[in-house]
Amino acid sequence: MLVVEGLVKKFGGFTAVDNVSFKVDQGEILGLIGPNGSGKSTIFNMLSGTFPPTAGSIKFAGREVSGLPPHKIINRGIGRTFQIPRPFRRLTIFENVALAGYYGQGSHSLAKANDAAEKALEMVGLPTDREASVDGLGAAGLKKLELAKALATGPKLLLADESLGGLDETEMDQAADMLRKIRDELGITIIWVEHIMGVLMRVVDRVMVLDHGEKISEGLPSAVSSDPRVVEVYLGTDADATQAAAAEARR
Repeated sequence: MLVVEGLVKKFGGFTAVDNVSFKVDQGEILGLIGPNGSGKSTIFNMLSGTFPPTAGSIKFAGREVSGLPPHKIINRGIGRTFQIPRPFRRLTIFENVALAGYYGQGSHSLAKANDAAEKALEMVGLPTDREASVDGLGAAGLKKLELAKALATGPKLLLADESLGGLDETEMDQAADMLRKIRDELGITIIWVEHIMGVLMRVVDRVMVLDHGEKISEGLPSAVSSDPRVVEVYLGTDADATQAAAAEARR
């Protein structure tokens, strides 16, 4: 479904992503991990059209999409969430999601947007009541709203950006289960950026690890979690989580 070859992103003299290549098969959940500043968000920004690549190729469903603007990327079938939810506070929950559906699917049909919003809200477990306010949502609710907005755009590929941030342990498990449900029931392929490795490793099919803009490991969760290069990168920062993830992935 997605083929990325030799992806590079430079900001002046700084190389944020350096010659990264990978593939994602249809129906797969790929975990994308790495320390802060490793290039994860930059890759998401290139895949979603926010940043044009400095070099390299991004092919989605057999078509080159490198450098296309975000609205065209969405119309091709790539949707995304954001680390920090910023809903329109003057709009209701339903209106926020319907707005994403209206522009995201490119149909500019209010009826289709409302239908997409209702289905997306039902999928993530948020109220479909058209008067429900965004102000009543906590951290978990706002993360669900992000997912609903992305789903309303009608994606074939979902870029899930830190869907567990700010959640407690129970909410993390529920959010991870939600991503798996989206893949299993809707057939949506997912790339998931996350720092909570122990939860991510239980859900994803494969893992890719970045460090300083370079890919240092890729493979099954059990293999990647035990890769000495990955343990070294997380040593002193998240070594316990790395070891715990390795144990979990081997079960």
